[in-house]
Amino acid sequence: MSGHIFFADRYFGYDDAIYAACRVFHILARGGRSVEELLADLPSAFTTPEIRVDCPDDLKFSVAQRARDHFRDRYEIIDVDGVRIRFPEGWGLIRASNTQPVLVMRFEARSAEKLAEYRRTVEDVVATIRADLGCA
Repeated sequence: MSGHIFFADRYFGYDDAIYAACRVFHILARGGRSVEELLADLPSAFTTPEIRVDCPDDLKFSVAQRARDHFRDRYEIIDVDGVRIRFPEGWGLIRASNTQPVLVMRFEARSAEKLAEYRRTVEDVVATIRADLGCA
């Protein structure tokens, strides 16, 4: 969603939009298929925009850590730079912003119904943690 594409294949391994465009052109030129045809096999996904929740700088990392601890016992998680919760049909992300007094959340699922369910699940936990820490 941020628009960053990193390549470690036949390149230095960092973000470069011009190189990304050249790779797309190369794939299109050699493959004989349109972009629409190349993307047709990808499953549909429902996503939220970036959700920003106000949270004081001195508490935002604690909220993210407590959310990580809560979900670790219930789901598979990835805890690099916040917590990404892996649900059966999607995922949710909670992270403390490094530049502003906010928590950032994002969600993705295979259906609009699952997206709403996962978002509600995570937002309810975050709201409880924020209230417990006095930043609600």
